[in-house]
Amino acid sequence: MAGRAGPLERSLAFWDTSALVPLCAHQGITPRVVELYLSYGAVVWWTTPVEIASALRRLVRMKQLTSQDWVTSRRLAADLAAAWRVVQPSNSLRAGAAQLVDRYDLKAADALQLAAALEWSENIPHGKVFIAADQRLREAAVLSGFDAKVI
Repeated sequence: MAGRAGPLERSLAFWDTSALVPLCAHQGITPRVVELYLSYGAVVWWTTPVEIASALRRLVRMKQLTSQDWVTSRRLAADLAAAWRVVQPSNSLRAGAAQLVDRYDLKAADALQLAAALEWSENIPHGKVFIAADQRLREAAVLSGFDAKVI
């Protein structure tokens, strides 16, 4: 129908868990992360929902979230997850992550995140966006060729 605009498609970006948790539980970086989420749809690694659940429980243990805040945060995480594209595990992804541990001195979970992002980009990260609050992972993403957004 002429003159009628459809819904705007957001560009996709690979989102590390460290950047998604502030969408579920208010933190100092939440406003910047919300701004990025309005621009970039999320591609995530297969374990991201588990990592978010763990991070939210840690915030409860640290008394940064109340029990009621936790319920709200878990609901937000589930709502967000309904729209994500998920990179599934594979042998090649695991092998790539093992190489990334050595190349960038990453923790296992971060290496898996970056390997998943590389798989999503079909190992051509130039022009693809990687969003992470974790500085070491963000730097490794840049060194791998991604456009990493600063939070």
